[in-house]
Amino acid sequence: MEQGINRYKNAVDVIKTAILQSQTRAVKAVNQEQLALYFGIGRYVSANTRKKNWGKGAIEAISEQLRKELPGLRGFSATSMRNMRTFYEEWKLLESNSSVTTDEILKIPANSSVVTDEFTNINNASAIKTAEMQGNCEIYQLQLANLPNFPLKEFLSLSFTHHVTILTKAKTYEERIFYMKYADDYKMTVEDLEKSIKQDLYHHQEKMSNNFLATIPDYKQAYRAIRMFKDEYLLDYINVEELGMHDEDVDERVIESNIIHNIKNFIMTFGKGFAYCGNQVHYDKLGHDHWIDLQFFNRDLNRTVVFELKRGDFKVAYLAQLSSYLRILNDDDRRNHEEAPIGIILCKNADKAYVEYIMQDFRQPMGVATYKTADEMDPELLKVLPPKEDLQRVFEESNKYSMKE
Repeated sequence: MEQGINRYKNAVDVIKTAILQSQTRAVKAVNQEQLALYFGIGRYVSANTRKKNWGKGAIEAISEQLRKELPGLRGFSATSMRNMRTFYEEWKLLESNSSVTTDEILKIPANSSVVTDEFTNINNASAIKTAEMQGNCEIYQLQLANLPNFPLKEFLSLSFTHHVTILTKAKTYEERIFYMKYADDYKMTVEDLEKSIKQDLYHHQEKMSNNFLATIPDYKQAYRAIRMFKDEYLLDYINVEELGMHDEDVDERVIESNIIHNIKNFIMTFGKGFAYCGNQVHYDKLGHDHWIDLQFFNRDLNRTVVFELKRGDFKVAYLAQLSSYLRILNDDDRRNHEEAPIGIILCKNADKAYVEYIMQDFRQPMGVATYKTADEMDPELLKVLPPKEDLQRVFEESNKYSMKE
């Protein structure tokens, strides 16, 4: 073991020096400095492991020695260092045209003190140094000219854990860019980000059947509304099994009741800017009663958004009902500074081609999306769970025990 430690002493010194230097600058730009550090370390580890410059078990040995020499150090386990390597390798297209290349690093003798200086150069000049990423480095600006649409601000705003989540769970460049922007825009936690990727938000975003382009005069507003909604939602806080009801007993009121008790989750499902106005909102028009299931106001769209909940498959009558609600809201409830209201039908199933065909004759801005609830779990997950009856029995026994306590 002692021989292994001595073998990687130089590598430990290099990484330790980079950590200490980075920490002295961290107060000014904590997140960017951390990304720069991890990118630089990832570059260094990549250069020495991919070309077999280090032996087997090197990363584990280096990580262990770092913890000994820097007591209390966190975030430099072997797994974390491999994540740094992945971070560099997946985003090395961002690297500036530094004079210190990977091949040149390999030429430096392992016992040379120059390694530390060269690694400092990598961390300061080649990696994601804050000043360079803000466009103050002429060389780096040339590199970024090849990536005109790269979301630089969003890239720098996300934590390393967010980046690791995106890199490990989203496989294509386009998906990663999408989730990077989405996570920054909605200030998502890592858990929320993982959930969005699991729901495959990238492939569902902007796919909802709608007539916004035909009914919203301002095309910018129309596209903004299109981008806001997706074609399927997971309302995983709705579990009709917990209410003790069988499928045939469940109606829209049950679903609505669950949403009201989880209104924050519902709003987060649909994105930022929504303000809750009420449920079963009553409007009287010419002596006829109308009850809107869920009513919101969206600040980004500057318009009322209503949701109609349907337990079964899509029906043409749902559009007619929603259209009448929107007409009444537009005539009786809309303020002078507000845009026309829009409506969304949430149903269990919908034939998109049919919905879009029928929707052509409606003049109110509407969309149709589907939803799933917690009782509709992934079939693969259901395979590894005990039978539902066993789970229910355990749940009931647990409740009895809690009541006795």
